[in-house]
Amino acid sequence: MLLAWTTVATSEDASRLARGAVEAHLAACVQVDGPVASHYRWGGKVESAQEYRLMFKFLPELAAELESWVLARHPYDTPEWVVVRAEHVSEKYLSWARGTSTPAPLHKSQPPA
Repeated sequence: MLLAWTTVATSEDASRLARGAVEAHLAACVQVDGPVASHYRWGGKVESAQEYRLMFKFLPELAAELESWVLARHPYDTPEWVVVRAEHVSEKYLSWARGTSTPAPLHKSQPPA
């Protein structure tokens, strides 16, 4: 399992990204923390802002697709996107994550008998 973080300025943006990633089956879970205080250098100055932090939990095979999806919808010009591999994930949780990250198969109509 992989974990990724990003931050946004509003709880609305955080909810939109979190819900969308789960609905698209790209993340098993997205947790939103905040507001958190962020301090950073931007445009040659030290800045600070309140932000909402999102933590995405997802399967490695979805990493590239999730990153593209988030960055295409992120409101920042230069969004944070940091990914780490979980050292250990319980088998039960990992099994749940696999099940929720896979879209349900399309059922074809049975031909008439």
